[in-house]
Amino acid sequence: MAQDVGLAKRLVYDGFLAAVNSIDANYAGILVDEEAGKEILKDASKAGYITACPAEKSGEAEFQFEYGEKFSMHLDAMGVQFVKVLVRYNPEGDTALNERQALRLAKLSLDCDQSGRKMMFELLVPSSDAQLASVSGDRKRYDLEVRPGLTVRAMRELLSAGVEPDIWKLEGVEDPKAFDSFVAVARSPGGARSRAEVGIIILGRGESLETVKIWMKACAGRPGAKGIAVGRTLWEEPVRAYESGRMAREAAAGEIAKRFIDLCAFWKVLSSS
Repeated sequence: MAQDVGLAKRLVYDGFLAAVNSIDANYAGILVDEEAGKEILKDASKAGYITACPAEKSGEAEFQFEYGEKFSMHLDAMGVQFVKVLVRYNPEGDTALNERQALRLAKLSLDCDQSGRKMMFELLVPSSDAQLASVSGDRKRYDLEVRPGLTVRAMRELLSAGVEPDIWKLEGVEDPKAFDSFVAVARSPGGARSRAEVGIIILGRGESLETVKIWMKACAGRPGAKGIAVGRTLWEEPVRAYESGRMAREAAAGEIAKRFIDLCAFWKVLSSS
């Protein structure tokens, strides 16, 4: 199974390589884990692309370091510019859980400062039962009406706990004012170091290309907007088609590249308008 995952990730990387000649390679980055993507990270670093490696243990509801107390040593070995963490944090959720996560994340933040690595913080704010009930169980309404305010509160709490991301990787919003509220918190004064250049990228969350483009419209060209981070939105269908034999490997890589180029071009148009 691990070998299959590695092959799939190599296919995604092949799609990335097929796309970079058609976009600004100075802003093209690859995010992949050490276990299945070590050689990809080495190759991308050698080629001069932006590289990022996750520090969290995959699939856990609570943030834990993948390699325990040895996390820094492993990140040193990867030589990446960005350390990515994925954290589920609801400010109205389990207080003890939030505090435990914040302590670990503050430790990672300090390690990044000391090592010269940058921190990319992927924040997910899953709804509680009560929050979802407040919008009659409608997850779309939760995204539109409830999640933006919770995201702001979560960001403030994490900053107060000593977590200092260089890039926030956030779930998209449709209202530009909501995006602006994220930037205001991300760049708020009062931290151990200046936050004036902290930026935000919008994650794809596995949503459709159409949904991702709606989110892009709400932020592209606005102060603090640094780009997009899309994974499954780009590669899930082509990879599945290749694995099932419905698409040749070269065609699957080409489809991934096409989707990536399309989104980059769309972002560029929005940002310049």
